[in-house]
Amino acid sequence: MNAQINHSLRRKIGRAISRWQMISGGDRILVGLSGGKDSLILLHALHDLQHRSPVKFSVSALTVKLSGLDTSPLEDYCGSLGIPYTVIAQDIIGIINARQEKSPCSFCANMRRGIISSWASHNGYNKLALGHTLDDAAETFFMNLLHAGRAKSFQPKVLMTRTGVTVIRPLVLATESAIVDEVKRLSLPVISSPCPFAGHTERQRIRDYIAGLRKDIPDLYAKILHALENLSDSESWQS
Repeated sequence: MNAQINHSLRRKIGRAISRWQMISGGDRILVGLSGGKDSLILLHALHDLQHRSPVKFSVSALTVKLSGLDTSPLEDYCGSLGIPYTVIAQDIIGIINARQEKSPCSFCANMRRGIISSWASHNGYNKLALGHTLDDAAETFFMNLLHAGRAKSFQPKVLMTRTGVTVIRPLVLATESAIVDEVKRLSLPVISSPCPFAGHTERQRIRDYIAGLRKDIPDLYAKILHALENLSDSESWQS
């Protein structure tokens, strides 16, 4: 469980943390742990960095538990690393069904982020680490472009003014494919999501569309990253 993440992925995570000054001495970082591959790699990487870096910070994890989600493997995993772990049960799927929500993924992500951010603020955490990758950034970029006519994506680091908690995304320069390989190598305890909307959302359609584009444009992600770095001041990914 304590094996280091491979050098290539660790370097990309370190580059993101350094470029956007994501971690400072004394930070109390809460990781949003869904049980998926990205959040598990993120937690593993931050735990590793915590023990290697001269910058001292603490790491804890929190899961917003959807109905039907078994969090016991996550509890065991966090216990093996000595990481404090909290679970908050919330029937988000029931709320989505009751509202007949047309954008379930967006609604769920925003609700979970709000719950975690509020809990972090009330319990003395100043940073919230989320496992969004370069793939997620590209998908969000295309969704905004195609559906809202706006060239933007989420920020690698952003202050949530309502709670005073800063969201950081240390995996933002890492690709899903690299994370999949590393999760398998490290045998991390990925748990299946009980979400009934998985694989049938607009984000999945955009994901499939991007996969097709990358066959013809192998450096598509590099181009998207360049575009994000050259937007207007308010949306740019410049440091």
